[in-house]
Amino acid sequence: MSLLIWCLLIAGLLPIAAKAPVVYFQNRDKGYDNRHPRAQQQRLTGAGARAVAGHYNAYEAFPLYAAAVLLVIATDQITPENQWLAVAFIVLRLSYHVLYLANFDKLRSLVWFFAIACPVLMIAQVATAL
Repeated sequence: MSLLIWCLLIAGLLPIAAKAPVVYFQNRDKGYDNRHPRAQQQRLTGAGARAVAGHYNAYEAFPLYAAAVLLVIATDQITPENQWLAVAFIVLRLSYHVLYLANFDKLRSLVWFFAIACPVLMIAQVATAL
């Protein structure tokens, strides 16, 4: 179970870590505007805009994953497959963000699909086991 809890913590921190490239690009844009950071983020283009989009997407991906991990723990359906899927989600989400920044759009979308499939499969495994 501790592997799942660690994965949940890491997944919860991924959106915060995804903010680092955003801050980098904001600093390159006449310095970080702490008074209006979101307005500044909207002005970013290219890699900066992709960094913002990846940052937001990290927040969007977290709730389904958190629900899946908590469901696995709550129902005591901690299987090697569910643990593998939990880790795969983390690896895929890290890859997703790198691919987003690098502008590999089609590969990024494929990785997104596999990442979102992980919590869906985790929930499906719990549903079929009960």
